Formats: sequence, structure tokens, C-alpha cells
Amino acid sequence: MKTQETTSRPDNTAFTQQRLPAWQPVLSAGIVIPGFLFIGLAFIGIGIGLFITSQSIQVLERDYTGTGSSSACSNCVSSNISCFCQLNFSLSALFPGPVFFYYGLSNYYQNVRKYGVSRDDEQLWGDVSKSPCSTCGPYQYSQNMTIAPCGAIANSMFNDSFTLYQLVNMTKKTVPLDGKGIAWWTDYSIKFRNPTEVYGSLAAAFNGTVKPVNWAKPVYDLDPSNPANNGFLNQDFLVWMRTAALPDFWKLYRRINAGDYVSGLPAGNYTLEIQYNYPVADFGRKSVIFTNVAWMGARNSFLGIAYLVMGFLCVVMSMVMLIVYAKFNTPGEDS
Repeated sequence: MKTQETTSRPDNTAFTQQRLPAWQPVLSAGIVIPGFLFIGLAFIGIGIGLFITSQSIQVLERDYTGTGSSSACSNCVSSNISCFCQLNFSLSALFPGPVFFYYGLSNYYQNVRKYGVSRDDEQLWGDVSKSPCSTCGPYQYSQNMTIAPCGAIANSMFNDSFTLYQLVNMTKKTVPLDGKGIAWWTDYSIKFRNPTEVYGSLAAAFNGTVKPVNWAKPVYDLDPSNPANNGFLNQDFLVWMRTAALPDFWKLYRRINAGDYVSGLPAGNYTLEIQYNYPVADFGRKSVIFTNVAWMGARNSFLGIAYLVMGFLCVVMSMVMLIVYAKFNTPGEDS
């Protein structure tokens, strides 16, 4: 008859009795010191490659905030209505493509929690009939009607627009700007939805709602030239709604990869016509950025520097351990 003590014992197997084969590494000096040296040299090699590649990526950035009487767009800073200005620049050599066109904002804290949660995800998924959630306040209602899209993020959407020209024989040649697919695929295909169209009209689907306070046009009419690029699936809207983690950030505006500009922007003179709508002079700066990419992505010197620093530290540590081992190792000690 089995006693309570024997029945409570685990089975007599290799697993329960911890008799499984095992291997435990012995971190001797002969393994650790060469290991640190190898890792350090590998990191240094990767860091050099990343840093050189990053420096080869071209970036052209121009500030157009307009502060200062001689600055571009200075005539638009105090304007309370839509204002037009120009930004001229020259390229001495081909700017290799594909070229990515960003707008940049500085000292703009999209990572403040109250701002970052000021949205209604159910509404952005196509349910515009419900009352907006409290996190959208104070941008929930206007004229006793629901704001769509509600919240501070949508209300503050960047709304400057740009047209780029190349000056060829004293005439302006329009540079095509491609705005297709600039938003994240997950945002366009999963996180955001338009409400079901009523009578084949997106405008009718938004019946009973009003545009955000600071918007010039309702959400269903953001891009009159392309009906598929309206509502909550508008590419510029999707880019803006993905908030930035840092106060200084770039957001993708367009790509330049069509027509005569597939290989990039040729050398020459260019004019960027700006419809200046977004005021930032009271708190920060805004700029336009033209850049290209490499196999590692956009320009990022920090990544290469981080690899170089870590590689250098690993090599130094291997030298320190070698000196300590040579000085304090006693004869006959395992190595």
C-alpha cells in the first residue's frame, strides 16, 4: 500500500529528477578575451559601413518659417488668411533619386499624453454615428454637431501645400509629386476606415457631422482631384495621425519618382511655391526637406556612431582583461 509520502513524489524520470543531459559553458580567459575582441572588431566594421553610407545620403533642408524681414515667406507670418510665397534653391549636381519630400516641424510636442490620446479610434474606424469619446475634448462638438474627425490631433493637422518647379530656359517646368502610399500600410488597410457610403456618396456618409474647427474643408473633400483619397483614408491625414515621439520631426509629404525625375532632381534652379496656412512662429520652426535613401534607410549618423562606440569599448575591455589575466594568472590555473 502506497503511503502519502510516496504518492506525492514526482515520477522517477530523467526530466522530473533533473537527470537530463546538460552543457554549461566555462567562461575561461581563452574564450572571453578573443570573444570580446571579435565582437568589437565586428561592431567597428559594421559601424564604419553604416556611418559612411549615412554620410553618402544627401539631405537638402530649407527653413521657411518666415521670421525675419529677409526670410522666405516673411510676408505670410502675420497673415490671417491663406498666403502664397516662394522658396528658391539651386542644385549644382544631380540629386540622386528616388527623392523623398518631407515637411519638418520643431519644438512641436505630439508626445504629450493629453494630445496623443485626443482621438476616437471607433470613429476613425468608420463609426461616425456615435458620440465622440471624452478624450476628444474640447474638439468633440461644433455647432451642436459631432466633429469628424474629432480630437486635438486631427484639429491641428498640417495643411501647408507645395508645388515644385524646375526653371528650364526661363520657364517653369512642374516637377510631379507622388502622394500615393506615403502612409503606413497598417494605417491605411487596418487602423482606419471610411464610413459606408450612402447613395454612392462619401459626403452623404458624413451627414450630421462637421469639419474640425481649424480645417478649411471637410474630411470627405480633402482631395477633390482624387475621390479615393478622401475621408479617413486620405494619405496626408494618415501621415499626420501617426504622432511623432520627439519634438523635432519630419513627416513624408511626397515622393519624386516619375517622368523626367525618375533618376532624381537634375542640376539646375528650382522654385518651391508654398501655400502658407500653418502658423508656427510663436513656438517653433518649419522646413522642407529633400532627401534620398540607401540600403540602411534614411540618413542616421547615430546608428553608425553607436556601433563604433560599442565596438571600441569591446576592444578596450578585451585589452584590459588580457592585461589582468597576464598579471594575475597563476601557473597551473585553467585557461
